[in-house]
Amino acid sequence: MTDSSPYVPPKVWTWDKDNGGAFANINRPIAGPTHDKELPVGKHPLQLYSLGTPNGVKVTILLEELLALGHTGAEYDAWLINIRDGDQFGSGFVDVNPNSKIPALLDRSGAEPLRVFESGSILLYLAEKFGAFVPKDIAGRTETLNWLFWQMGSAPYLGGGFGHFYAYAPTKIEYAIDRFAMEVKRELDVLDRRLADNEYLAGSEYTIADMAVFPWYGGLVKGWAYGAAEFLSVHEYQHVQRWADQLYARPAVKRGRMVNKVTGEPSEQVRERHSASDFDGKTLA
Repeated sequence: MTDSSPYVPPKVWTWDKDNGGAFANINRPIAGPTHDKELPVGKHPLQLYSLGTPNGVKVTILLEELLALGHTGAEYDAWLINIRDGDQFGSGFVDVNPNSKIPALLDRSGAEPLRVFESGSILLYLAEKFGAFVPKDIAGRTETLNWLFWQMGSAPYLGGGFGHFYAYAPTKIEYAIDRFAMEVKRELDVLDRRLADNEYLAGSEYTIADMAVFPWYGGLVKGWAYGAAEFLSVHEYQHVQRWADQLYARPAVKRGRMVNKVTGEPSEQVRERHSASDFDGKTLA
C-alpha cells in the first residue's frame, strides 16, 4: 500500500543520495572534482570534450558544417565524456568547465589554451572565430542571437522538466508531467509559428540558432527524444517537421549527430572523432 499523504517540505533540505532517479549516482548539490583525471589531448588545436546529447550535438554539427565550408582550422578532436560514469567530475574536465557539464572546448591555437564552456557560448565563439553562420548585418545577427538565447532558456523545460518527469523520474507525477508537457507544446507552437513564414529561425539564412534548436526540438518532433512523439502529438507542428527534415538532410548534420554517440546502432556511432576518416564505413542515416 502506497503512502498518499501530501509531501510537506522540511524546514531545511538535506541531500538524499538514494532518491532512485535515473541520474541519482551522479547528481549532487556541490561542485568541484571528485577525482583526479587529466584530459587527453589530440593533434588538432580544437579539443572537444563531450557526449552525443542534444547539447553536445549542437557543437559537433557546427564543427562539421565549418569543415564542410572549407575551414580547415575547424579540424577537431572529440573526446568522449560519459556523464553516467561521472567523467565530468574529473579534475581535468572541471578545469575546462567548472560547471561539470558537457560540452567543453579547449582552443589551443593561441599562445595560451583558451577554455570555452556552455554550448551557446561555444557556438558563438566558433561562429565568430571562423566568420560563419552568424549574419554580418545587425538585424540578422540580432535575430540569430534572439533564437540562440531562446533555446538556452527554453530547453531546460524540455530536458530537465518534461524529459525528466516523463522518462526518467522514479515515479510518474501527473502534475509535473502535465505542467511541463504544456510548456513544451507551447514552445513547439512558438517555433511552428516562426517557421511558418521563415525557412530558418533567423529568416532566410541557416545559422547557429538552427544548430542549437535542432538537436532538442527537431529531435523531439522526429521521435528521437524521450519516446514522447505520440504523447505530445508532434505531427501537429508541420512547419517544425519541415524544418527538421531540411536540416537532417544536410550531411554535416548527420555527421554531427554521430560524434560522441553511445546509443543506437554501432554503425551510427563515432565515439571519438579525430579525423574525417572516422566516419568511413558508418551509416549516415
